[in-house]
Amino acid sequence: MSIRHRSRGRRRAVALSLGLGAVLTAGAALLGVSFAATTPAAQPNPNCSLTVPADPLTAQGLATPYKLTATNPAQGTCHESDPNQSAFVQATVLDPASGAVSVYNPLVIDQGTTPAIAPVLPTLPTNAVVGIWFGYNGNTLSLLGQTRAGRCIGGTPKGQAFGQFAYCNAPAFFTAANTAERAGKLTVPPLGIGRDGKACPTTRDFGLVDQDQSDNVTAEYLATARGRTAQKTAKNSAAMGSGRRMRNTTALLNGSDNLLLVDFVDPALGCTPWTAPNLADPGSKVTSLALNELQAAKFQTAPIALVPLNDPMVAENNKQSLRKANLYRAGVDQPTISAAANGDPKAYCADLATVGAQRINLDQPFTAKAPSPAAGQSLFDFLTQRLAASLTSLGCRQAPPPPTPSTSTVPTATPSTSTVPTATPSTSTVPTATPSTTAMPTATPSTSTVPTATPSTTAMPTATPSTTAMPTIPAEPSTSPPACCTQ
Repeated sequence: MSIRHRSRGRRRAVALSLGLGAVLTAGAALLGVSFAATTPAAQPNPNCSLTVPADPLTAQGLATPYKLTATNPAQGTCHESDPNQSAFVQATVLDPASGAVSVYNPLVIDQGTTPAIAPVLPTLPTNAVVGIWFGYNGNTLSLLGQTRAGRCIGGTPKGQAFGQFAYCNAPAFFTAANTAERAGKLTVPPLGIGRDGKACPTTRDFGLVDQDQSDNVTAEYLATARGRTAQKTAKNSAAMGSGRRMRNTTALLNGSDNLLLVDFVDPALGCTPWTAPNLADPGSKVTSLALNELQAAKFQTAPIALVPLNDPMVAENNKQSLRKANLYRAGVDQPTISAAANGDPKAYCADLATVGAQRINLDQPFTAKAPSPAAGQSLFDFLTQRLAASLTSLGCRQAPPPPTPSTSTVPTATPSTSTVPTATPSTSTVPTATPSTTAMPTATPSTSTVPTATPSTTAMPTATPSTTAMPTIPAEPSTSPPACCTQ
């Protein structure tokens, strides 16, 4: 099964220093402005494959590492520790009897290697319902192995894939979770009220979403200087940080709207994300894509941002695909397209440009001095430029201009072991080497589609990563907007 990168506007690749080494990363770009700490000698192979282990929905299957390899070895090797090629797996587990939820992040290793530290074997409740979600920092991720056993979906059958996103057994998980919630067993925590006086944002808030919402995961791994990986737990962090053979350890992340929400927007607004016990790290709690979507489904008020038909991930041959949009929505607990949730591109564009811009402007007092994923740039400016690029990528014709960027900057935040999102569209192009059986359109987006909302390549300060080793943001390929929205 191929998980084909569509016109996504950004590649989410981040590496955070754990204090013992430099940032493990390749070149970085954000809206055409480079923030690279180092530049690789050659372009990494963007097309990698993951082998799904046997019985992926069981405790043993979750604890069995997924193996990363090159889809086409002639294009080069694939290494999990290279943030441009890192693949991520995240599971959320429901106990149908009690309604309790928990999170487990299965490990990804290079094929032919062993983990730096063996994964923890989780203890699952009786009759546990397990959902698994995937994220990827490259272009095309193919799933091999036991995909049928995991009931995995990466796109339309025999058609084109979503992009850097896929799921296994997600619809069954959400059905069970929603049933438990209606029965009073599962309590979805309220959003709370932010410092701006409004309900805290969700992954379906137009002030947070971009061109391809609800994609990628919040899983995080540790990587050694020699490229071996381990689950990110307190015990593993301590062991890998002190071991002589494991110095220069870094944390690998899969940046997304989810990470932007829980690690930047929520703290700036005084909000608290929903977390659940980490089955790999007793005593700790973590976020997950599934928890974000359950909370958004429960509490997000209108207008609600649902995957639209002009989302590049759900296009088929660069055209709208009702079937593909519904397949994607099923994996993130969104309703199928109907009169009440029709996925209209024009409506999505209008809400993104107006409601989204209004929320970003409203929150400026709290985000203008808050750190963002871009070193030396405020969260307000980051969100502003991200919105502008999203309007362009979606082909939102005659969209109103987004909020005016502020002139203030914020000190570069010292990185911690927390996750950092990199959900910002870019204007880079798609590598030409893609599998022919799942090839997606590779046209470059026109910056003339939305004259009033096109980001300037000089709008953002050209900040150089500081000695505190802020994460860098490699560019993600993008293609032209779907034909539905350029007429």
